[in-house]
Amino acid sequence: MPDAYHFAYRCGKVYVWIMARRLASLQDEIRALSTPEKEALLGALWEDLDGPSDRDVDAAWLAEAQRRDDELENGTAQALPADEVFDRLKATLKK
Repeated sequence: MPDAYHFAYRCGKVYVWIMARRLASLQDEIRALSTPEKEALLGALWEDLDGPSDRDVDAAWLAEAQRRDDELENGTAQALPADEVFDRLKATLKK
């Protein structure tokens, strides 16, 4: 049997059908996983798609999240309901 690349090149429609069948089979297997297994798989896929994390960026986001939490805790900032935030954003975008 020819390798997959040559097979796909010569028989494009068949290749698409085979890939669709493989994807359907994978989806069935994923649906059969437990929730923790699905979460682990999702994390691994996300990491694979996103690439390796940048420790400096991760540290900066963590510091920002901690700063914002501190501001909320000590009263120097106030949280707004999401509806209000989106209403303000829509009004700004209409200008």
